Amino acid sequence: MNQPANTSSPSAPGDVTQSLLAALDALLEPLAQLCVGKGVPIQAVEERLRHAFVKAAHDTCEGANSQRLNSRISALTGLTRREVTRIEALAAPARPATRSALTELFTRWMTIPPYCGPDGAIELPRHGEEPSFDSLASSVTRDVHPRSLLDALCRLGLAEQNPTSDTVRLSANAFVPRNQWAQMVGFLGENVGDHLRAAVTNVLGRGNEHFEQSLYADELSTESLQIAQQIVANQWKQLMKQVAPQLEGLMRTDALAGRPQDQCLRLGLYSWMQAMTPQPQTTPVEAPSRGE
Repeated sequence: MNQPANTSSPSAPGDVTQSLLAALDALLEPLAQLCVGKGVPIQAVEERLRHAFVKAAHDTCEGANSQRLNSRISALTGLTRREVTRIEALAAPARPATRSALTELFTRWMTIPPYCGPDGAIELPRHGEEPSFDSLASSVTRDVHPRSLLDALCRLGLAEQNPTSDTVRLSANAFVPRNQWAQMVGFLGENVGDHLRAAVTNVLGRGNEHFEQSLYADELSTESLQIAQQIVANQWKQLMKQVAPQLEGLMRTDALAGRPQDQCLRLGLYSWMQAMTPQPQTTPVEAPSRGE
């Protein structure tokens, strides 16, 4: 379903609040499922929510009189000034790291020639000139030895080494380190967070600041969903293979032109499949008989 530009006339404050709270239900339910599944109590979530509210209000009040800042944040958030002061004195916890030499190496192997072909990443000799695993690793970083990167990929179940031919191949189509919980949940926060930030910016702004669209289809069978899953996976492969080299080219162009390279981009694709919500059946209303 396409997201239209935000050009409608303003709604009454009560209508806006109710609509927003209804939308929050769809956002909070999966978060609650995650927290309950991992034993995170609601008190811990409430504390993070208070931090988020104070930060959002602080950003809104940027440039305001510092002597009245806490009062304005209190008015915007509904928190007391004492609570605002307490929260601002606390250091925000460090987020799990997601970007690393491993993630970049994996992405390049999947998308950048000559390390990939029409069917994706190719099997590489471990040593030698390009294309080899050593040359790929060196193109990503010279601070970590290629052997260390290879060991890490194999430990995460993302690559396999053939000792007979001394070659290496990828054994996964996506960087999903199943045995690295902190990194997995870090990906969740960054990917979903940026998606939500894009949507919120569009809702609060003109409506077209960021690309944020989706496609919805129903009345499908279970068999069709299995086919659709493969269609989505193939589309993502093609998107990565086409876009990643172009972004690499843009980075090289910026570097050669001496432009400030201080911007970042996250591009994602997701799919969610479930049974259709049963529609309430309506009892047909008979037309009243007309007396003669």
